[in-house]
Amino acid sequence: MTRNLFFLFLVLFTFTSASAQPRNGAKSPVPIIFDTDMGPDYDDVGAITLLHALADSGQARILATIASTKYPKVTQVIDVLNTYFGRPNLPIGVPKGAAVTDKDTQHWSDTLVAKYPHSVRSNNEVPDAVALYRQILAKQPDQSVTIVTVGFLTNLANLLNSKPDQYSNLSGRELVTRKVKQLVSMAGKFPSGREYNVFKDTPASKVVFNTWPTPVLLSGFEIGEQIKTGLPLTKNKAIRNSPVKDVFRICLPMAKEDNNGRMSWDQTAVLVAIKGPAPYYTVSSGRMTVNNDGSNTWTSTGKGHQHLVVKMPVPQVQAKINQLMQHQPVKR
Repeated sequence: MTRNLFFLFLVLFTFTSASAQPRNGAKSPVPIIFDTDMGPDYDDVGAITLLHALADSGQARILATIASTKYPKVTQVIDVLNTYFGRPNLPIGVPKGAAVTDKDTQHWSDTLVAKYPHSVRSNNEVPDAVALYRQILAKQPDQSVTIVTVGFLTNLANLLNSKPDQYSNLSGRELVTRKVKQLVSMAGKFPSGREYNVFKDTPASKVVFNTWPTPVLLSGFEIGEQIKTGLPLTKNKAIRNSPVKDVFRICLPMAKEDNNGRMSWDQTAVLVAIKGPAPYYTVSSGRMTVNNDGSNTWTSTGKGHQHLVVKMPVPQVQAKINQLMQHQPVKR
């Protein structure tokens, strides 16, 4: 009898353990907070499209979409894109204090807000970025969240400096240390340079990259500069009434440098945050330092940071991103 009970227990345990694992060897979805300037450049639109595409395939779970700039239409634009991809209730945040106000110069944000459904009508209707970060992070398992930032570091510096509140009795630094698995950032240029996301709010960048307490993975300017995307999307006649297609349709003809597609910095950060660097890239370990003028340098003797190094031929990565940028909303 004892042997039979043991055998029954062993069978039940094996079945339960196997059932708890993702099917077909798939990894569990990566919990993502997406932090974006969504405006000065339009690769952010491509990046949020990749985010929704990978969430629709079960590879990511989007916790929030947060603006790092506060021009008047930024949260409306984010809401348009979330709504288009069938996630109208995703939390949206915006900085309420001092922040960059840069917006798009091609006026595509006006087109999106005028043409496509959304419920957010002004930045005043959404919570402060840091309050939303704290609320979301406090509810997550320890060391589980990946933060992807493809804009300015304003929110993350403010988060690190935040005090205990109604959401958590931890300081911002303590909350990040406990809840965040890694930070993935489109920032810097390697081995050295002066990149827009970093220098535009230099004080915030110094706080984040000099003191962030979890591993940091950086996709530098030189990575996205080589990847030109968007043309297949604009030529895809099967895609209609798409805010993503509209943005690239409007913007690509405006600059000769975009004749072959737009440089794709932000998409690379989303790609590796969810799928990992391999097989697209290897990484170099060390430490990025932000200087007083917003430029950056790299030392291989430092610790805590990694930056992407090209491995897969650029045309293959470009094809992958172009494919994901043509993702269409799924019926829910």
